[in-house]
Amino acid sequence: MGLEPIFFSLEYGLRLNFLGDIETLVEKLVVQLGYELVDFEIVNGGQLLRIYIDNNDLVSIEDCTTVSNHVNNVLSVETDYDYERLEVSSPGLDRVIKKLKDFERFKGEQAKIKTRFAIDNRKNFKGILSGIKDEKIMIEIEEKLLAIDFENIDKARLDPNY
Repeated sequence: MGLEPIFFSLEYGLRLNFLGDIETLVEKLVVQLGYELVDFEIVNGGQLLRIYIDNNDLVSIEDCTTVSNHVNNVLSVETDYDYERLEVSSPGLDRVIKKLKDFERFKGEQAKIKTRFAIDNRKNFKGILSGIKDEKIMIEIEEKLLAIDFENIDKARLDPNY
């Protein structure tokens, strides 16, 4: 009975590593096809794979179909990962920002950032991205420049003006 929690932890850890391997495989496929993997989600206990792609242009339905077909084929042949549905789409105007380089890429754009740890008693920030400096995200909020450690960012997305 004392071994059960250890076994469960090891099993859970192995499952996480396997799912990380799936994400790595999907990213390699997407890049080989000429796209960027913006985000990858495993939802509903692993039954739904959700992939967001970009190509620095308008992502079309044909782009999504191409990526979907390739990912589906490779996952069915190269892995025995059992999922029910695969969704591929563009990241949208309010795209998630996950990579350090994207904070520089979207310099001048309005964004919302949620931090893991409070900065000046706040975790939620909305302002204009001002690039990166020493792995800190620079964001202008109410005419003040704030530096946020990249590791402290829990979620970030563009916040387009409609």
